[in-house]
Amino acid sequence: MNDILTTFGLDWGKFIAQCIVVLVVYAILAKYAFKPVLAMLDERRSRIEAGERNLKQVEEDMAKAEERVQALLDEANKGAERLIAEARESSEALRSQKSQEAINEAQTIIEKAREASRLEHQTAMNELKRDFGHLVIEATSKVTGKVLDEGDQKRINEETAGQVAL
Repeated sequence: MNDILTTFGLDWGKFIAQCIVVLVVYAILAKYAFKPVLAMLDERRSRIEAGERNLKQVEEDMAKAEERVQALLDEANKGAERLIAEARESSEALRSQKSQEAINEAQTIIEKAREASRLEHQTAMNELKRDFGHLVIEATSKVTGKVLDEGDQKRINEETAGQVAL
C-alpha cells in the first residue's frame, strides 16, 4: 500500500498539513464568513416572513376598511334618501298650504267684490229712486200745473219709492 501511495504521490506529512490547513480555513470561514452570511440569510428570511404576515394583515385591514366604507356609504345613502323624502313631504305640505292660502285669498277677494257690487247696486238703486222721485214730482207738477210743497214732494217720493221697490 505504501507503493500505491507513493505512486500517487501521497506524503503523509503533507497530507496532514493540508488537512490542518483546510480545517483552519474552514474554521475561519465558518466563524467569519458562514455565520454572518447564514445570520443575514436568516434575518432576511425572518423579514420576508414578517413582510408576508404584514401583507396579510394589511389585506385584512383593507378588507375591513372597505366594509366600513361601504357601511358608511350605505348609511349616507339612507340618510340622503330620508332627507330627499322629507324634502318632498315638506314641499308637498308647503305647496298644499300655499294652494289653500291662494284659495282663501281668492274667496276673500270674491266676497269683497260681491259686497262692493251689492253696495254699488244699492247706491245705484237709491240714486235711481231719488232721480225717479224727482221725475215723478216734476211730471206731477207739470201735469197739475201746481207747485208742490215739501209735504207733497215727500208723500210722492215715498209712494214712488214703495212702488219702485216692489
